[in-house]
Amino acid sequence: MKFFRNISYKKNIAYLFSCAIFFMVTSCEEDLTNNKGKNNKNFASQVINNANIIQRDSGFVTMRAKAPIIEKYELIDSPYTVARKGVDILFFDKKKPKTPGTIKAKYAKFYDYKQFYEARGDVRITTNENERFAMQSVFWDQRKKRIYTKDTVYVTMKDGSTLIGAHGMTAKDDFSEYVFYQNSGDFTTDKLSEKQK
Repeated sequence: MKFFRNISYKKNIAYLFSCAIFFMVTSCEEDLTNNKGKNNKNFASQVINNANIIQRDSGFVTMRAKAPIIEKYELIDSPYTVARKGVDILFFDKKKPKTPGTIKAKYAKFYDYKQFYEARGDVRITTNENERFAMQSVFWDQRKKRIYTKDTVYVTMKDGSTLIGAHGMTAKDDFSEYVFYQNSGDFTTDKLSEKQK
């Protein structure tokens, strides 16, 4: 009798052990299937080292951009392109094709669908009229053709006068018009009288 009880006891233990293994395996399979649906797609689909990009409009070169590295993230809902190690851009105007403006920044990002740019870190902009803007960040809405920032903007005009926009600025993207917020600086009286005419 003891012999049969011992065998049935061992069978019960073996049965419980096999059930435990079955549930462990099935629970692991469930975890794996749950993780498959959450794959991270936010990785660079294209990487360009020592990038030298030229943009044209009807044969006219509108922009030349250089960057140590450019990464394109195209496999997500809102694709974007990023230059994490800085960017140096020349932009050309048909009115003055031989005198480009420049934009330099330590970081830049472009949102493809929104047509929206941002530049950060010691942003320096020089227009083709030789007006120089310095700030920490700037944003460009290409659809609205507007550039803006909330950072303090330091401007040096081509005649040497200076202006500080303490609470940022908005401007047309060709810098033909701009508005500064809480500004101060030094202007020549000739320039002020020209504005009043």
